[in-house]
Amino acid sequence: MVSSVVDTNSKEKRAHSTGDAKPPTAVAKLYLEDGSCFVGLSFGCHESVEGEVVFTTGMVGYTESLTDPSYQGQILTMTQPMVGNYGVPDRTKMDEFGLPAFFESKKIHAKALIVQDYSYHYSHWNAVSSLGDWLKEEGVAGLCNIDTRMLTKKIREKGALLGRIEVDLNAPPPDFTQMVNPNLRHLVDEVSTKEVVVYGKGNPVKIIAVDCGMKYNIIRQLVRRGAELTVVPWDYPFASELQNFHGLFLSNGPGNPIMCVETINELKKVINCSDDQVKPIFGICLGNQLMGLAAGGKAEKLPFGNRGQNQPVLNHQTGECYITPQNHGYHINCDTLEPGWKILFTNANDGSNEGIAHETRPYFTAQFHPEASCGPSDTEFMFDTFLEACQQPNKMITFPVRRPAPPLCSAKKILLLGSGGTSIGQAGEFDYSGGQAIKALKEEGKEVVLMNPNIASVQTNLDSKSHSKADHIYFLPVTPEFVEEVIKKEKPDGIVVSMGGQTALNCAIAMYKAGIFEKYNVQVLGTPIDVVIDTEDRQLFSDRLNEINEKIAESYAVDNLQDAIEAAKKIGYPLMIRSAFALGGLGSGICHDEEMLKDMGSKALSLSDQILVERSMKGWKEIEYEVVRDAHDNCITVCNMENFDPLGIHTGDSIVMAPSQTLSNQEYHMLRDTAIKVVRHLGIIGECNIQYALHPESLEYCIIEVN
Repeated sequence: MVSSVVDTNSKEKRAHSTGDAKPPTAVAKLYLEDGSCFVGLSFGCHESVEGEVVFTTGMVGYTESLTDPSYQGQILTMTQPMVGNYGVPDRTKMDEFGLPAFFESKKIHAKALIVQDYSYHYSHWNAVSSLGDWLKEEGVAGLCNIDTRMLTKKIREKGALLGRIEVDLNAPPPDFTQMVNPNLRHLVDEVSTKEVVVYGKGNPVKIIAVDCGMKYNIIRQLVRRGAELTVVPWDYPFASELQNFHGLFLSNGPGNPIMCVETINELKKVINCSDDQVKPIFGICLGNQLMGLAAGGKAEKLPFGNRGQNQPVLNHQTGECYITPQNHGYHINCDTLEPGWKILFTNANDGSNEGIAHETRPYFTAQFHPEASCGPSDTEFMFDTFLEACQQPNKMITFPVRRPAPPLCSAKKILLLGSGGTSIGQAGEFDYSGGQAIKALKEEGKEVVLMNPNIASVQTNLDSKSHSKADHIYFLPVTPEFVEEVIKKEKPDGIVVSMGGQTALNCAIAMYKAGIFEKYNVQVLGTPIDVVIDTEDRQLFSDRLNEINEKIAESYAVDNLQDAIEAAKKIGYPLMIRSAFALGGLGSGICHDEEMLKDMGSKALSLSDQILVERSMKGWKEIEYEVVRDAHDNCITVCNMENFDPLGIHTGDSIVMAPSQTLSNQEYHMLRDTAIKVVRHLGIIGECNIQYALHPESLEYCIIEVN
């Protein structure tokens, strides 16, 4: 790989590793207290270290995780196989609050990092060094070429284990009876601030925050929302000063919460105050545990903890489930909570407590991390909830509630438009997804009619005894005329059109506009047809995204060549043309001049009634997210993908990697949040994908399309 050097504040910035980057060669061993030993390669500081071996899930976010104070004293294992691709950003760059812009504290808190494949070559516009060089800079060990899948399985079966990374290959195995468990140390005292610090001086809402190892993104979230945040040490006597503030915040932190005796005693004074002295309290992670202990609960160590970016949490107040980032080894047993307290959140995986709330006072907590960084920001609204409570302390704590779901489908006989011939835009994935749709409908007791002209598809070749086989199959072209004839004969009361690719969608749009579904009283299941039209019609799609101020390329929808030429004069060359209602990019491409536009435009308009003339983003990264949303507004990103080649080369001619390999945590979750926002706004029900153009040297992005 080549080096890209630019001048930034008179310091050299390397966006890519240099061609002389070498893989690690020094051998080291990982010993675990169960007697097992792993041999790997040392890519960080080549020194022996000890700690508690834990694992975390998540495809991105190693810089944020390593600097999270909650990992103090721990040897962190990443379950993502390949780590280090996007390097490490500038440690000296500060944000508007004087905090390191890309990290969660001023240093790495984990004792060591364990990965399977370490990318000693890195490539990212924001990187200044490799992950290994950063670890060496901080004096932190790194071990790669370890079977992290086996290691994670061992931790899940036996619980978090003490471990030692040994660089002296002749040293005997460690005596674990003499090793000090880091959870017996006062880890909070090790990471808490030693002095009072104020952020957001002059902001209207005055918050006192107890720092037990507070992540910097918590500070950012509160101050950006208008808080003047007074950060105090963990053992600060805050109860006597709370009357000078609008609210109290309890931060995350490492280790066993029962060691924070002074904090718990101060909390007891606060939560048991008289009604006229009540101030809102919000606790995160360790803050939840401290509140739970003050309220009569008991702290218990989880077998292997909950660490990662995809933990499901149930909200008992609203019935909703959130996908949350987490990092904790303890939880609160709520069986002994004092009267007046209730469970607010529960982990849907293991049933452990994820938060409590007072029944009448504005006290609430979250064991997970609403501030994210790393991880999804789905519960970021809790900071708004807290600050609203600080301004209106007499109101009950409430959370956003989704609109009620529509009534369940009453259709008993359903027509499914199949995938038809395999081609770009309706390839084998539609055959598979359509087959799964038939299976799901049959499990719901529905009678299924399938239209699919392809006799060589999986859908049409299931064994007669299979529970996934359609009740009736018609080997007919998916066209409005033939579909109407099948509707007349079979009299279905429901139809699924989104499992047959572009042919089925175009057919359904034509029938919808002709009033066929209304004529025969056939209910469209899944995404409504008008939403399909919004995504297929380039101008309507642009208009819908503008409603939520989303980023799309400058573009003009035209239906004739002359208007396309006029649009090109506004945009400039090179530019991109895209066909509406077309299979897999058919009729789309880059035009470098007017002659090329006339040639490609005339061909595109012969295939489609409309083309979009838009700004070219050739050379940008092409990223795609697969999204599923149901009628209850549950919306998740199933996976994301990254084209090996930049924009300008069609996906069908490129290599696609899943998951993406060069996105940082900030980029990954920026695009994930946008995907969910767009899909919800459009009203899609079912599966779809959203395609982006991401600038290769900044956070700028544009939405290309939603399929």
